[in-house]
Amino acid sequence: MAQPHHVPVMPMDPRRFSSLLRADEYEDLEQLIDDGRRELHGRVVWNVNSTAQGGGVVELLRPLLGYSRGAGVDARWVVIEANPAFFEVTKRLHNRLHGFRGDRGELGADARAIYERTLAANAAALVPLINEGDVVILHDPQTAGLVGHVQRSGATVIWRCHVGRDHLNGPAHEAWDFLRPYILDAGAYVFSRRIFAWDGLPKDRIVIIPPSIDAFSPKNEEQSPSQSLAILSRAGLVPQARTGSPTFVRSDGTPGRVDRCATLTQERPLTPDDPVVMQLSRWDRLKDPVGVMKAFAGYVAPRSDAHLLLAGPATDSVSDDPEGAAVLATVRRAFAALAPEVRARVHLASLPMDDGEENAAIVNALQRHATIVVQKSLAEGFGLTVAEAMWKARPVVASRVGGIVEQIVDGESGVLIANPRDLEVTGEAILALLSDPRRARRLGQAAKERIREAFLAPRHLRRYFELIQRLVRDDEPVGPAPAAELVLPEAR
Repeated sequence: MAQPHHVPVMPMDPRRFSSLLRADEYEDLEQLIDDGRRELHGRVVWNVNSTAQGGGVVELLRPLLGYSRGAGVDARWVVIEANPAFFEVTKRLHNRLHGFRGDRGELGADARAIYERTLAANAAALVPLINEGDVVILHDPQTAGLVGHVQRSGATVIWRCHVGRDHLNGPAHEAWDFLRPYILDAGAYVFSRRIFAWDGLPKDRIVIIPPSIDAFSPKNEEQSPSQSLAILSRAGLVPQARTGSPTFVRSDGTPGRVDRCATLTQERPLTPDDPVVMQLSRWDRLKDPVGVMKAFAGYVAPRSDAHLLLAGPATDSVSDDPEGAAVLATVRRAFAALAPEVRARVHLASLPMDDGEENAAIVNALQRHATIVVQKSLAEGFGLTVAEAMWKARPVVASRVGGIVEQIVDGESGVLIANPRDLEVTGEAILALLSDPRRARRLGQAAKERIREAFLAPRHLRRYFELIQRLVRDDEPVGPAPAAELVLPEAR
């Protein structure tokens, strides 16, 4: 029997939102929380996914569950246990939901057998803990096969899909056809964007909830310039800082300190004064780190003194991504092939993941230190690294794909690249911002306001509470029969 892992969730006080919301918005949130606490009394709200480290789902779950517990809701987090064969299948599904074939492996009977066997083993351990009336939110392709198992407990089941594609193609339909039978009977299907919602699902059970960031987390809390430099210095990313302390505040309000170093591939270290073009994301082909390097080498490096930093998590720390190490190896080979004068200005960093909040503080410092942030994804579910950088008032150059287009208003709060494979256009967009610091600052300030208006955790929490309350108020059984109308309004 598999042994799903229960992740500790630390309560966080939602009253801190009062400093981010208008008075009327905060009053509405307080009322919603009071209603939720009363209506969910005695129920557990379970969230189930495939990893507790790395990736956007984790970034969403920690604050969502923390603030839910702080509001008096018994919210819990469970990570399924699986072997590499299972994650090869689910990475295949992930790539195809984005419209790419990935390893080109099959999604036939053998893949389905691995998928179902793994999730049945997890269900055998998990379902006995779930009571009738509980709410279970299953995240992404890795957990879709649990829907039927969990429903037999009498719980309300929500399936949350964090990935999607703007324009459908054959690979995306293959993934849908594989997963659709497992999720059809869920009480609701949550997508990040309306265009991501699948064909063949009951429309009255489709819910749109854009992701969000937590402004008070170690990844997004304020840092002084000297503090950021001290953190980067302690992590080995810049030379020894003369001032500041490599400290941060943990989510529970206790002090933390950066003690671990990144693993670097570079010919010389960055200095604090070097202009830095940075992309920070998983080591994933769909993030196109090699393409970023080529755009920098061909169009930015010859006409500026900027440096490029490509950063991502240590590849042995992200259990549900079997391709990370191979992608990083490809990036290192591309680095070695650069002309010497360009290679001296390119830096690769694998960030330590032993302590998730220490990692978050390093990411925070990197984003605040960057001159330009790039997200040249070939496909994207939502792209929370964009929102994080925007919150730090960084000018962002990003692909016009997926949820990035929901975040950036082109020319107002960032720059969108219509064709992410066009290296020249990407390079010229980066170079234009490096050459015009005033415009870069203006875009960065507008970016921060854009995130404040639409993509902070209070709005995300509110939408989940609204959805859960509407489902538990419904007297109809959860299953094939349509639930109440669940399509929520778009983000303001």
